[in-house]
Amino acid sequence: MDLALTEEDLAFRDEVRGFIAENLTDDIRRGADLATGPFAEHDIGQRWFAKLAAKGWSAPMWPAEHGGPGWSAIQRYIFDTECGAAGAPAFLIMGTRMVGPVLMHFGTEAQKQKYLPRILSGEDTWCQGYSEPGSGSDLASLKTRAVRDGDDYVINGSKIWTTYAQHANRMFCLVRTSTEGKAQEGISFILIDDFQAPGITVDPIITMAGDHEVNQVFFEDVRVPAENLVGQENSGWTVAKYLLEFERGGDTYSPGLHASIRNLKAVARAEPDGGGAALIHDPEFARRIAEAEAEIMALEVTEKKVMCEVAEGKTPGAGGSIMKVCGSESLQRTAELTAEAVAYYAAPHQKDARTAGSNVEPIGPAHALTAMPRHLNHRAASIYAGSNEIQRNIVAKLVLGL
Repeated sequence: MDLALTEEDLAFRDEVRGFIAENLTDDIRRGADLATGPFAEHDIGQRWFAKLAAKGWSAPMWPAEHGGPGWSAIQRYIFDTECGAAGAPAFLIMGTRMVGPVLMHFGTEAQKQKYLPRILSGEDTWCQGYSEPGSGSDLASLKTRAVRDGDDYVINGSKIWTTYAQHANRMFCLVRTSTEGKAQEGISFILIDDFQAPGITVDPIITMAGDHEVNQVFFEDVRVPAENLVGQENSGWTVAKYLLEFERGGDTYSPGLHASIRNLKAVARAEPDGGGAALIHDPEFARRIAEAEAEIMALEVTEKKVMCEVAEGKTPGAGGSIMKVCGSESLQRTAELTAEAVAYYAAPHQKDARTAGSNVEPIGPAHALTAMPRHLNHRAASIYAGSNEIQRNIVAKLVLGL
């Protein structure tokens, strides 16, 4: 695993830095700073996405043959690192990093030509229809049905925890097309083109942080063309597993986590320890910061190893599960330490002050505004994309042979 930067890599890094300096405006950066969940507000994220799309950089992982930049693994890592260091907003990845790679691998030529360009340009916003009430990490138990009727499938059922469904115009969805045999063998992967079609209802779920990030989606006799099936009928479990590997392992946590550690240290330097000194000089709190940073450094090495394997044409495999466990738990740890550092200023709930462009003055220092909402939001990080308990089972089976 050779990760030394070549002259070409250094030149690319300078190009990325130049692009960010020119295009990451103060208002977009401020919107990213106010984000408390995995993604910035939709408008903020889309504005940044549009700038990347104009440059041809909206899908860093895509090969050139499908309209991507065709970057090497190290170039993708440099790009993620520079965006994280600069505080660029995280935009929705359901199109570029989830359904896009699935279509490249399993989709028909007609599906690729129809959907991939619109993902790259940002014309389409996708959401993910996986989890259901009672079928979260036990995805094989899903009950949303799709019954073939002529040239269509008719879908009935419900999906839950659907991130940003209120902004989506398309969904990729797992549906049950058979009840025979193993539960996994009766699942199909289908694309829902018109997410505002009759029979689709999106109900908001407000998180503990007070944000409208997730939803429950209901389907009542929703007709979807059979040509929107990806792969073969009843082979959706294979497609779903492929997508989940990229959801867990196609992204990197460490660039954003390094930024979180820098923010935590800045907060600890600004907050008192109760004895007349800055909190960062408290030996116990400093030790906890150091432990969190060491874990992030270890995660970074793992991410680079997986990155090199993907560059060789392999899928993330168990490495994606390892990254998901370590990344999500580090995310939770740094958020918890930040909320602890701001002490009683974590208590005020000021959602309006966290809205981009708001003129509401925060109660307490500005760095305390997002501390508690971020901590609350990140409690879900060890559950979404497959709970960490499930990920540990995958590692135990594939790595340890248990």
